[in-house]
Amino acid sequence: MTKRSTSEAPPQQTVQQGAGVQQTHAAAQLDHAYPAETAYPAETAYALPPDLPSVCGIFGYYNHRVPRNRREILDCLLTGLRRLEYRGYDSAGICVDAQPAATHIKDAPTCNGHANGHANGGEASGPGTPPLVIKSSGKIAELEAQAQRELEDLQVDLGTVFACHAGVAHTRWATHGPPTATNAHPHVSGRDHQFVVVHNGIITNFRPLKNFLVSHGFSFVSDTDTEVIPKLCQYVYDSSPPDTPLSELVLAVMEQLEGAYALLVKSTHYPGELVACKRGSPLILGIRASPAAAVASPGVKGCYQAAKLRAVEGGFECFLASDASAVVEHTKKVIVLEDSDLVHLKDGAYFLFNAAERKAEENAAAGSPRLKAVAVQRALQTLEMEVSQIMKGGFDHYMQKEIHEQPESIYQTMRGRVRMEPQVQEGSLDPYKQQRIKLGGLAEHLETIRSGRRIVFVGCGTSYHASLASRQTVEELVNLPVACELASDLLDRRCPIFRDDTCVFVSQSGETADTLAALEYAKSRGALCVGVTNTVGSAIARSTHCGVHINAGCEIGVASTKAYTSQIAAITMMALALSEDSISKREPRDAVIEGLAHLPDKIRQALALDGEMRELAAKLKGEQSLLVFGRGYNYATALEAALKVKEVALMHSEGILAGEMKHGPLALVDESMPILVVATRDGVHKKMVSVIEQLLARGATKHLLVVCNEGDEEVAGLCASHGCSLIRVPQVVDCLAPVVNIVPLQLLAYHLTVLRGFNVDQPRNLAKSVTVLEEN
Repeated sequence: MTKRSTSEAPPQQTVQQGAGVQQTHAAAQLDHAYPAETAYPAETAYALPPDLPSVCGIFGYYNHRVPRNRREILDCLLTGLRRLEYRGYDSAGICVDAQPAATHIKDAPTCNGHANGHANGGEASGPGTPPLVIKSSGKIAELEAQAQRELEDLQVDLGTVFACHAGVAHTRWATHGPPTATNAHPHVSGRDHQFVVVHNGIITNFRPLKNFLVSHGFSFVSDTDTEVIPKLCQYVYDSSPPDTPLSELVLAVMEQLEGAYALLVKSTHYPGELVACKRGSPLILGIRASPAAAVASPGVKGCYQAAKLRAVEGGFECFLASDASAVVEHTKKVIVLEDSDLVHLKDGAYFLFNAAERKAEENAAAGSPRLKAVAVQRALQTLEMEVSQIMKGGFDHYMQKEIHEQPESIYQTMRGRVRMEPQVQEGSLDPYKQQRIKLGGLAEHLETIRSGRRIVFVGCGTSYHASLASRQTVEELVNLPVACELASDLLDRRCPIFRDDTCVFVSQSGETADTLAALEYAKSRGALCVGVTNTVGSAIARSTHCGVHINAGCEIGVASTKAYTSQIAAITMMALALSEDSISKREPRDAVIEGLAHLPDKIRQALALDGEMRELAAKLKGEQSLLVFGRGYNYATALEAALKVKEVALMHSEGILAGEMKHGPLALVDESMPILVVATRDGVHKKMVSVIEQLLARGATKHLLVVCNEGDEEVAGLCASHGCSLIRVPQVVDCLAPVVNIVPLQLLAYHLTVLRGFNVDQPRNLAKSVTVLEEN
């Protein structure tokens, strides 16, 4: 994100009031309150991309004319947080109102000593009763227990009914300050909780903002960047003209914030209202309303105060969340908020604006704000996922469920895209004139990709491994050079990208920060950008020129399993589509398509090894390290298997290219070192047999595990004579072997984790969506 130059004085902010009247906003004073040299200098455009979401989870619930008691509201908020657990977190918090009708205290002082001059309904009034803010470090179960204790101590009536209420909740992943209850969200403006904020993201200029607020009498209790936001809301509110709507107040605060964020803001000054905004972090609005309710954003023109609220006869509920998984059980009607969108929930309707940059001529007048609220309309979409997709079903853990879902997820990835049998096109005797791979998202760009210089795959973690597993397939079928890049490394090196390159960005969530930054980098170089994601409407899906949705279904476990295999299948289909016009590639293409047809059944056969993997895990549970060797297509399998073991079982593991064994890794081999070798039948099978022989010659017999194909007597005989353990998997075409071979190793990692007593779905220090960049 391009930032203001250090030599440029921040513009004064104004808000429009009524018809053409401008009133200087308090935020103008704020921007001039610290010298220009403390502002962040203009940085390279890719250190912080426009679509930079944060880890953690936001959930908000708003009800209007749908009576809910406090217990129901608390249950809704806590359930929303549970649906977001998989994103990763180390603390959590909630905020609900203390009483249904706020009691106003005229001219009440604020935390910095200024008298309040605002009015709700045109009459000067102070804040209402402070809302209840409950926070806890640790898991959501600990937050629930903490809430029960605090509510009992305060003798709060859980049966109190609210006809209108706005509640917010948050799971935090520590970026500034340790994971403590104090640092957990929601954060407040002061002891009286006049403004309450939950935030995902990183505010990169929070230090100068904090210094300014401290100089104006505000005190801070946490180590977080987020705490500046509610205090900034308080500062702007205290100095603003009467009747400033909450949405305009938040817009003024947005103008001061640099970085990436999604915010929910509520205030005792605006009872029964909630404002949400986003810049870079994902946020969706779910809507559930009776037929008579106003569920469409009015087509307002100009500023907020010109808007006329539509009368609401029926009930109206809204759900705001970082992820669709927290909304789908309440409603399937959602709006995916876009960057710089701001939504104001009030009086049973929603008002949707975009914080647009003012044009140069609009900034001519002194004191003009940089941003203006422009009323916009967003499409009301229908979620395709079912509640059952985010529940465990009959499994003990999400990871276990998702491993066993892979036959179905692979089928869904291919469904409607692969014609298994060639059909003769009318008027032609050539069956190959009939298209066998149909990828609608790529159809218009296939020729551009074929005529390009090279293809560059970009990803992080498991998505990078999926790219690596598919690299050879693309090279062999498409006859173009293929590079696989770790997104962070590409950015660090400023890798040369050219206009005739095709860059493919692979991400399960579609929100990975490093991958998004690399995407912005590639787009600026003029490359064709293709997305491979599992999330419709994600930042990568929106920002790329074209792409493929892998359709793997909702993946909750932090350790990716079914998304990995579906990514490989999707990239394989891309290679097939790109090589469709190549006569010389007909035979290998047919073999791959035949392999895809049988792939779900092959995965089912691999899943039948579940019991054997549990037994092997029992033998390994006390070990401290594991080396995994692979080569060719299965080098990626070795890397991914090692990653799964270290991610969830918290055991040191290392994926090693078998061809490099003599260049260092062999020094680690002895009788006590557990070693896993992937040696299925493919073009490097003989070389892998040689690797096994070398390991056996150096005493690696007791803990040597070998993945081989059913019926491979050569490997079976070699291992049987030394007492090694065999993992027999079904034979598939070479390029699809990584899909089948990884399945028993996922099961091994899962059982190893359970036996070692660790949390399978929420590994220590890890998050599902790694969507925060390191500060420069």
